[in-house]
Amino acid sequence: MKILIVHGPNLNLLGERNPKQYGTESLTDLNSHIRENYGKDHTLKFFQSNSEGAIVDCLHEERYWADSIVINPGALTHYSYVLRDAIEAVELPCVEVHLSDIANREEFRKISVITPVCIGQVKGKGFDSYVEGIQMLMEHTQ
Repeated sequence: MKILIVHGPNLNLLGERNPKQYGTESLTDLNSHIRENYGKDHTLKFFQSNSEGAIVDCLHEERYWADSIVINPGALTHYSYVLRDAIEAVELPCVEVHLSDIANREEFRKISVITPVCIGQVKGKGFDSYVEGIQMLMEHTQ
């Protein structure tokens, strides 16, 4: 399976930004963790941007390459109908993931406009949110 892993805004600051919430490991560490778990059996492509438009462009450009998507939309989760529509438009199985448990954080983080166009959401499991997201995709495509 060819999996597009999309990291949204501020995930480039993993390890530096709010380590109590997100830990001390970097985005490079996260990508390595994903590769260690799934890189042997699947082809992975990683993308990170702080720009909503760049993420939408990536989804459009990679729609013929990828079989599925794992996306951590960051704060775009809560308001980006543009991103929601892009995920729906590419018509690939997609899992929304979050390092922290957004349901147990600030009130505005409890709402996701992305979840309705995904096959599921995994949150609050740190790096393993991505691992479980990929497992969810594998179960969905079998």
